[in-house]
Amino acid sequence: MQPIRAPPAGGADILNAMSTAAFASLRQLVRGVRVASLGTLHQGEPYVSLVPYAVLEDGSGVVVHVSALSAHTGDMLASPRVSLMIAEADAAGALAQALPRVTIQADAERLAASDPRWGGARDAYLSRFPHAARILELPDFSLFVIRPVSIRLIGGFAQAVTLPAEAFATAMAGQKH
Repeated sequence: MQPIRAPPAGGADILNAMSTAAFASLRQLVRGVRVASLGTLHQGEPYVSLVPYAVLEDGSGVVVHVSALSAHTGDMLASPRVSLMIAEADAAGALAQALPRVTIQADAERLAASDPRWGGARDAYLSRFPHAARILELPDFSLFVIRPVSIRLIGGFAQAVTLPAEAFATAMAGQKH
């Protein structure tokens, strides 16, 4: 990943100030990793699980496919505020604090099969995980859309920037702004 620079402090529009490298780093990380850590509230306590995810076609969020038997599914239904962490894999000899990662604070929404957005979410998920086609038909599984509220991108050691939600869709679309 290329080094990123934080946008200048003050009243500057963060999307205009955000470096091309930061957009590229965010896009590369989110599109290059297939699983994320999902943080939910479980009976009032923090709970983290691992979920496969896919980026929605319009870049407005990610979709996860979860079982009703999983604790995180009930957690998202009870409290839709979630956190998603996507991190580059650790490598021998790499400085752990320098691993690129992004934490996305988000809202999770369960999509009913009758929702007009369900088809697009299903298509995004199946384009990344084609083997999941049969599991998508099981009645105890659901698609949840996770829409960013805020983003904290760590591109490497001393390369951190906090971004607004709209930066996610912009980066996923491959645009600077």
